[in-house]
Amino acid sequence: MQNSNPFQVVSRVPGLWGSFLVLIGFVLIGMAIGNVLAVMAIALYLKVDVGSISTILNLLISNPAAVENGWYALMILQGTVHFLSYLLPSLLFWVYIERKSISAFDSGEKPAFRVWLIAFLLVLVFIPVNSKFIEWNSAMKLPDALSGMEIWMREKEDQLSVMTSFMTSYTKLSQLLIALFVVVLLPAVGEEVLFRGVIQRKLVGIWSSYHWGIWVAAAIFSAIHFQFYGFLPRMMLGALFGYLYYWTGSLSIAILAHFVNNGFVLVMVYLNNIGVIDINIEETNSMSVMLVASSLLVTAAMLYSIHRTGMRKNGPIVAD
Repeated sequence: MQNSNPFQVVSRVPGLWGSFLVLIGFVLIGMAIGNVLAVMAIALYLKVDVGSISTILNLLISNPAAVENGWYALMILQGTVHFLSYLLPSLLFWVYIERKSISAFDSGEKPAFRVWLIAFLLVLVFIPVNSKFIEWNSAMKLPDALSGMEIWMREKEDQLSVMTSFMTSYTKLSQLLIALFVVVLLPAVGEEVLFRGVIQRKLVGIWSSYHWGIWVAAAIFSAIHFQFYGFLPRMMLGALFGYLYYWTGSLSIAILAHFVNNGFVLVMVYLNNIGVIDINIEETNSMSVMLVASSLLVTAAMLYSIHRTGMRKNGPIVAD
């Protein structure tokens, strides 16, 4: 039976912390299986021996352009690992451990069309604001005592940057559609189910302030990507998705926002690659102060509108 108060704080904290350990176990097992299956799928696709696949994988990660059909191999790798590391473990945990139906991710009435429209536009309006966080984070400098860590973080970031640049170098419409499925849709569904649908709900149930649950879940969401110079803007996006979920009671709203954010970037990159536009959406320089200020004001107004419309009647039920 559902709680009469959807925001009631749950008292069984030890049970919640214990279920977190089970969830982590599901994710780690899924990740291990996903890596094995991805290796087998790539070996089959590239027609190489499984024994030599480790060399191919290292090259695929460090210099993917040197691997024939490397772009498609990376799509296989990312799609397989992501599905088995995020989405499937979260759903199995939700259904078989939590004993809940998929529909239990949502609560209250379905959001009105205007809420869906505002959520769609909100992500686009938020881009100038987040560009400022991207600029600040990319310029991050650690103290001299941590110079070794900073070098390691920069090397890791450069390695991921090479992969990202290669994965967004497509010029074919078919590649864009594949990328929209693998890089946009799968993460939008899988990450929102895990970080908002499961983790955020449980954290909100542990703490008396739902803000803590939203921001800690957003921090975990950002940290799991291991992109240190993109931690802050990704955490801000995670919090944005978290508030949309909490206030509307609809996980689909958060999934839509996540999809629009990632999908907009991929479409803009594609249009730039084929010469339709000259804008490079991946540049880390922030936009003008006036545009950022306007973006902040409109973002706040949109969030306030969604808050007023959905919080009291549509808020999601915390873990029980």
